[in-house]
Amino acid sequence: MLLATGALVLSACTPAQAPGAEIVEGTSITVAWNQPFYSANGNTSFGNATANNNINYMTYSGFNYYDNTPELQRDESFGTYELVSEDPLQVQYTINEDVQWSDEVPVDAADMMLNWAALSGAFNTADFDPAEFQDPETGEFTTEFPEGTVFFDSGATPDSGVGLVREAPEVNEDGRGILMTYSDFYVDWELAFQAGLPAHVIAQRALGIEDAMEAKQAVLDAIANEDTEVIGQLAAEWNTGFNFTEMPSDTSVLTANGPYQITDFVADQYITLQANENYVGDHQPQVETITVRFITDAMAAVTALQNGDVDVIQPQATPDVRAALEGTDGITVNYGEGATYEHVDLQFDQSKNPGVFSTLEARQSFLMTIPRQEIVDRLIKPLNPEATVRNSAVFVPGANGYDESVEESGILDMYAEVDIEQATALREQAGLAEGTEVCLLFASTNPRRVSEFELIRESAAQAGWSVTDCSSPEWGGLLGAPGVYDASLFGWQSTSLGVASVGPNFETGGINNLSFYSNPEMDAVVQELNVTVDEERQLELLKEIDRILVEDAFGITIFQFPEVTAFSDRVSGIDSSPLAPTVFWNVWDWTPTETNVSEG
Repeated sequence: MLLATGALVLSACTPAQAPGAEIVEGTSITVAWNQPFYSANGNTSFGNATANNNINYMTYSGFNYYDNTPELQRDESFGTYELVSEDPLQVQYTINEDVQWSDEVPVDAADMMLNWAALSGAFNTADFDPAEFQDPETGEFTTEFPEGTVFFDSGATPDSGVGLVREAPEVNEDGRGILMTYSDFYVDWELAFQAGLPAHVIAQRALGIEDAMEAKQAVLDAIANEDTEVIGQLAAEWNTGFNFTEMPSDTSVLTANGPYQITDFVADQYITLQANENYVGDHQPQVETITVRFITDAMAAVTALQNGDVDVIQPQATPDVRAALEGTDGITVNYGEGATYEHVDLQFDQSKNPGVFSTLEARQSFLMTIPRQEIVDRLIKPLNPEATVRNSAVFVPGANGYDESVEESGILDMYAEVDIEQATALREQAGLAEGTEVCLLFASTNPRRVSEFELIRESAAQAGWSVTDCSSPEWGGLLGAPGVYDASLFGWQSTSLGVASVGPNFETGGINNLSFYSNPEMDAVVQELNVTVDEERQLELLKEIDRILVEDAFGITIFQFPEVTAFSDRVSGIDSSPLAPTVFWNVWDWTPTETNVSEG
């Protein structure tokens, strides 16, 4: 899953591709990833996962992106955006005239207006609870909402991001731009918006319109007229229409405006992308075909690289992975500290065992049993001898504010060490019997998480908790699904340096708030953070978030991921970024070597 956090460790920068670079015909690169793709819409709570957004990054273009410095870069070959006014906050977005989708339909204001409707939640039916329409087996929302209901599954909140753009943007006369006016200032306005999915495809599928331009106009008309019946149909298609786990029968959902386009997809095996011949931007790729193979086992990924079956891997690092990679001829290996941190979250509501974590004492008791130091010592230090337990949900270790936040939040007072005696007492205070079950969701295909589960299970049992294995290969789609689990073990990966981007994890209804957590004090802090420019005050507010999370026993952080990137001599130009999409950030710079060409 994805999360944007604050300052990160810098890394070397790969030079930008020279203008005029051309595709080398017949070249192909194969990348291994540890989770299959399942959604081309990474803006839904269901599809917001690294495995999806790696692919989406290659198939969709936008107004900006992060390089591996990391520094925000504008892509003015796609379009431009301009801060028109700070009070009120107004931003003008304009897409270049020649930018088009892979089916040669223009990318324009209709795409942006539908994305505004989705990300703002401006038309969402008030007080509608979609939980009963979520498939407990997959976590995916259905399209069978009550008649007249509008629900975009974007996690939109009225006090952050595009949720602050409560009135419909103004569409430029030429149909290629929109002017967005915020009701309040938003500190991360530059990160809040992109062009979105192909509006014509969504309208064609949802409304049965054949002509692409008529479909675009139908989107614009529905929004202008506030036609909730039509918007509800568009929302249902936006939510689920771009979810697929193999090559879809209707390939219109593969429509792309980025350097690459999906051309083949075999369930649980691989997804293939080819250079998009209708892409007109500056990020022209040099490799003709990229295939992402789904290899869930890290050691299997290493073997595939050594055998020449894949060319690039970025598996979860383990001592076995490091040992296997050392001294392998024809392979470059880079180590570092990644942008992802491991953590355990607890369900405040909608848990599998109802009410198990409804009390503060129960949550504190369970968190006290998490053997964080043992996990780091046994699983992480063999890779990074300097590894430490991470003690903040918002600050990366070593970043400005981290030490102060750890000292002030109270996390060391409560969870510096496992305390079985106190955990047992708190469980009893919560009125929970010995052997109370906690269903823990995690990736069943991830060996390191299996090891973490065993360590957690053994420790928690000493305090009277019975931690059961609720792991699944489809764990990502199940996060946030009601009635499926009681606690979850996974990693958040940073996507930006935006200061306000921590809010969606913890504010009521936020897209990354998968725990049904709600605290008015937290919401107030997040709302202030969203509009605060002063850096000292930002630090104070971020520290407040850490403090509130500890006081509420929201969950517990464990460690920062060690990262390993390895690639063969068939490709050059690979230099991973500390932010998502990590190794894919400069896919257009990947250059086939002579070895690649001769074998292609």
